[in-house]
Amino acid sequence: QGQLVESGGGLVQPGGSLRLSCTASGFTFGSYAMRWYRQAPGKEGELVARISRAYGIRNYADSVKDRFTISRDNAKNTVYLQMNSLNPDDTAVYYCNTVLGEVDYWGNGTLVTVSS
Repeated sequence: QGQLVESGGGLVQPGGSLRLSCTASGFTFGSYAMRWYRQAPGKEGELVARISRAYGIRNYADSVKDRFTISRDNAKNTVYLQMNSLNPDDTAVYYCNTVLGEVDYWGNGTLVTVSS
């Protein structure tokens, strides 16, 4: 059974940067695509970024393109989300996700607050 643990959230000023991490266990990490989602107060959840299991193919939401970068280190069972040029609209709980078979696995999330 897979487990995902996010870290790296916090309070940052507009224009600042943060790097989120998600460490996985309980499954063969390198064999699965990984995703970052976010849930902002009063808004629908949004798929922020996805990275494929092989070749590191990346996809981004239009709202974060050119500001966020997803990456993975299969040796460390970890996926990252580098977030630059943050603005208040990026304030949300960020969740790591993968799908094993037909089952979605989620971490507990890490809160990112962008405010001056």
